[in-house]
Amino acid sequence: MTVTVYSTTTCPYCKMLKDYLKEKQIAFEEKLVDQDDAAKSEMMTASSGFLGVPFTVVTKDGGAKETIIGFDKGKVNAVLGISG
Repeated sequence: MTVTVYSTTTCPYCKMLKDYLKEKQIAFEEKLVDQDDAAKSEMMTASSGFLGVPFTVVTKDGGAKETIIGFDKGKVNAVLGISG
């Protein structure tokens, strides 16, 4: 499973999400869409044009992808199999 977090340098919810993932020892790749045009384009494609951050893409081992908009702790826990 891979986790990609699209964020910006100034987003407080992005920081909360990244801190939460670190606390739960979930490895993730961060892509800063305010500094990297390729990452911004990639996020727009994955999100069907949505530009809000944080935007998380979880790619399961079988290749299936799930997306999470914002810092939705309940959905993050459900998608990543984290208990409360």
